[in-house]
Amino acid sequence: MYRVVIVGRPNVGKSSLFNRLLGKNAAREGAPRPGQGRYAVVADQPGVTRDLKEAEVESERGCFKLIDTGGLWSGDVWEKKIRAKVERAIRDADLVLFAVDGRADLAPADFEVADFLRRQKKPVLLVATKVDDPKHENYLGDLYALGFDTAVPTSVAHSRGFDELEEAIWERLPVRQGESEPAVVPIRLAIVGRPNAGKSSLLNAILGEERVIVSEMPGTTRDAIDVEFDYGGNKFLLVDTAGIRRHPETNVEEMAIRRSHEVILDSDIVLVVVDPKELGDFEMKLANEALEAGKPVIVTVTKWDLVSKEEAKKVRADLSLKLSHLEHLPKLYVSSVTGQNLHKLFSESVRLYNLARIRFETSELNRFLPLWTNATMMPNFKGKPLKLFFLTQPEIAPPTFVFFCNYPEFVTRAFEGFLRNRIGEDLGLREIPFRMVFRGRREGKE
Repeated sequence: MYRVVIVGRPNVGKSSLFNRLLGKNAAREGAPRPGQGRYAVVADQPGVTRDLKEAEVESERGCFKLIDTGGLWSGDVWEKKIRAKVERAIRDADLVLFAVDGRADLAPADFEVADFLRRQKKPVLLVATKVDDPKHENYLGDLYALGFDTAVPTSVAHSRGFDELEEAIWERLPVRQGESEPAVVPIRLAIVGRPNAGKSSLLNAILGEERVIVSEMPGTTRDAIDVEFDYGGNKFLLVDTAGIRRHPETNVEEMAIRRSHEVILDSDIVLVVVDPKELGDFEMKLANEALEAGKPVIVTVTKWDLVSKEEAKKVRADLSLKLSHLEHLPKLYVSSVTGQNLHKLFSESVRLYNLARIRFETSELNRFLPLWTNATMMPNFKGKPLKLFFLTQPEIAPPTFVFFCNYPEFVTRAFEGFLRNRIGEDLGLREIPFRMVFRGRREGKE
């Protein structure tokens, strides 16, 4: 797939440009399909974007992958790491969009970026952002000093210039004959947890490179980062998220945390990352949020290399006690340093993904139904017992079971819990969330 990378100094509108190119085509094609990516977090301050963010842009001309990057020559502690990531992104790029602020005077950092891009020897398309009024185009002549062709004027606020920009992008992309890529929907793995639990280190260890900036400073990851990855013949989309905490300290962090919750809803599998020496009810709440959304969860205990053999047994016991309500879920002890059990994350994810999509024959379900009802006392109100007539499974991911009965309102919490345990044990669904629905039907009526 073609790769188009957006580059520029901080706060010139790169992420807004990214969102607009993605949103323009999402509006044309409908809602983004799974794996297509999400919008970038945007705020009126420099340095919001630090990592690479990818999304697929689809149009009538074809499809390309768009990559948003952090601001170059930022002058902060992230500058070197951001530049290394931009260099890596450009290395695989077919085209670079050089974003400059069309309303501001050229800054020294703009010239630094221009020289940097010339050394990369990649095709560059100059994009002037924030050109809200056609009259402003008369003042774009100074941009020629950067040494590139005519800039394409755009305005996200007024939706100007994006048809022309898309046309210019396709004109500069190389022609590839006979390119055909089968549409394979990846398994989406969401990596969630509290700040500094080891989420980004986990992603980097899986990829074998520092794809996401890692720091001891909480809040380093500012947005959900999507990365495609192939393992064992399966395609995955790994999504690293900002650390979730109860009380965000800034508006940017609040937006990033909101995005993290959205990632859970969009995922197929949720990896709840647990620091073995810092956990509590917060991890329980994250796992319950995923389970209530119908998403299978893998409890992923990170930093296991820091736990000595002598204390491992006690730490495991403490984890089991503090996460007692999650004991039925798969649990893996992993290390981003040694690579311990990283491969099992994928085998377990595939297993749970397939388990959540299993469909039982109606006849098989109804062979179990009398066994379950005969094994317990049925609820009874004023001499009228609850009767279950029929059971079917209309949906998967999560599996949904519909019980047809005479009085749905007779179903007690205890009886519902009994059925949940039986389905989990007898149908082998104990490790994944599933739903039960009770519908009324009077005896003898079809």
